[in-house]
Amino acid sequence: MAEQILELINGAGLRPGDRMPTENELAARLGTSRTVVREAVKILSAIGRVRAHKGRGLYVADDDGVLGATRREGFFLPTDLDHVYMLFEFRRVQESAASRLAATRATPPELQAIEAAADMCHRAHATGDTELWNQGDDQFHLSIAAAAHNPFLVSTVREARRLVRQSSTIGLQGTLGGHVEGALQEHTAIYEAIRTGNAEAAAQAAAIHLDNTLEDYRREIQRRVFG
Repeated sequence: MAEQILELINGAGLRPGDRMPTENELAARLGTSRTVVREAVKILSAIGRVRAHKGRGLYVADDDGVLGATRREGFFLPTDLDHVYMLFEFRRVQESAASRLAATRATPPELQAIEAAADMCHRAHATGDTELWNQGDDQFHLSIAAAAHNPFLVSTVREARRLVRQSSTIGLQGTLGGHVEGALQEHTAIYEAIRTGNAEAAAQAAAIHLDNTLEDYRREIQRRVFG
């Protein structure tokens, strides 16, 4: 249902800061109950896609974040492997910290959001849907950052992932394959550690995931860019 609400937002051309339909209106448009919509809104709120203001209604979240200004500075171009190492070194630090905090702070709706994103990645792998994989992978990592209850982590995780996507202009990312099956298992390990409240295991699982992802990206860069 959360995905259907996002589709409705996109289809209506709503922008960050725009007011959304009420829960009752969403339920009517999507042919479901207000209870189902409310749970979906909790998930979208947990991953920073929707803001619920008491007495004022629902609004599309402004995802620009504290690093929004850096988005206008131009492309991140990994002209040598050192650039990629630095990006992933940064991601390793921030996402390990986010996972550690999420293990002690995640609420039930936030855990549900992390699990739903992991399930989306499984569906994407089963169908070979690259776009769905990218969406699920983004939501997985951002849901963990949101569950850390630190807006600076959310902004920096989002920005680092944006840089990874941007770098695909020279072939950093490819189709599903390579590390994807390992990534699914690593997502599960991260989620289970967060769900059971094991902060150090969550941080370690996140670090392993980023290390393995870096190795996969490094091989792909060497193959596509450096010959």
